[in-house]
Amino acid sequence: MNRMTDTEKAYETAKAAYAAIGVDTDAAIATLSALPISVHCWQGDDVSGFDSPDALSGGIMATGNYPGKARTPEELMSDIDLAFSLIPGRKKLNLHASYAVFEKGEWADRDAIEPRHFEKWVRFAKERGIGLDFNPTFFSHPKAADGLTLSSPDEEIRRFWVAHGIACLRISEYFAEQTGFPCVMNIWIPDGYKDTPADRIGPRERFMRSLDEILGAGYDREKVKVTLESKVFGIGVESYTVGSSEFCQSYVLTRGIVPLMDNGHYHPTELVSDKISAVLLFNKNLALHITRGVRWDSDHVVRFDDETKEIAKEAVASGRLSDIFFALDYFDASINRIAAWVIGCRNLQKALLCALLTPHDRLKALQDRGDYTHLLAESEEEKLLPLGAVWEKFLSESKAVSDYMKAIDRYEADVLSKR
Repeated sequence: MNRMTDTEKAYETAKAAYAAIGVDTDAAIATLSALPISVHCWQGDDVSGFDSPDALSGGIMATGNYPGKARTPEELMSDIDLAFSLIPGRKKLNLHASYAVFEKGEWADRDAIEPRHFEKWVRFAKERGIGLDFNPTFFSHPKAADGLTLSSPDEEIRRFWVAHGIACLRISEYFAEQTGFPCVMNIWIPDGYKDTPADRIGPRERFMRSLDEILGAGYDREKVKVTLESKVFGIGVESYTVGSSEFCQSYVLTRGIVPLMDNGHYHPTELVSDKISAVLLFNKNLALHITRGVRWDSDHVVRFDDETKEIAKEAVASGRLSDIFFALDYFDASINRIAAWVIGCRNLQKALLCALLTPHDRLKALQDRGDYTHLLAESEEEKLLPLGAVWEKFLSESKAVSDYMKAIDRYEADVLSKR
């Protein structure tokens, strides 16, 4: 006779506890297992990329100097492999255009990059059965030195970056065709001014025109999901950001593309969790960059904290989970970079599991009939239900270990410490 393991016993107890409030834990695990999380390549090398030796610019900053940073495509791919082996569930890999891989002696500027410059990444993805997402890189380049790209009053500069955006559309289509998964291509620009501008509408008019020209080049909307990401401010553009929330929300609604909200890109008193329901009512899809801002858009590793849980809760409660694209976006160079990937992704998955185990219909009914006393009581009591046992069951079904730090510590000793 087969004996149940401790994990299985704990899960059966948890399953019964959640069933008592009308939640099917098996269904929650199945939903989470099928939900892809797009993991950002740039955590592994502090957003350095491979197409330029130039220092980071555009308000991008990775702080810390932990040993073992990936220096080559091969090192980065090796690090991603380890991270993916320790992250349960489905994954995608999110690339920036600056991660083009050139053959020896070859180089192409960003307006001239082609699908062939990403063949190694496509091969990497296909061998692992994962999809690829993509981002044009409108920073860390001589033609972005003054902080203006698609909104630049210099027509030569603006045209250069339009050509880059179009090149990235073609690469995104290539990713989708080769991997069999739609590619989310996200547009974010660092454009803005450090001090109060004399002209606010001009840069936004040029940005709008540039975006129209990129989209006007044509692309397969089934294969490529173009998203547009706003930001409230950045280093060096503290007084005015061209791609504000109001601009980006208005643009996506009138052009039929996808809004992307990064929860580090708003005023500290604003919460993306509160915005999700509003945005979903007017858009077919929504993309989310999950990060953790500390006082500003500081891109700390995602924790299993209140806002991460609330974002996940709103996504699940909307009933539109399949319409939402989840991606991570942070870069911490002060700790082991592989651990940063694993910790952050697992925390997002924990938040999603917590949301999937919440009896949303039951709580909605209490709210709708004005029974706020029972709503508060039940919401608080559910916080102590055995989430951990369901998480362990999810790990077991995904064949992911609980103690992931053992593998990371061994890899650090054997590989990272020798770089």
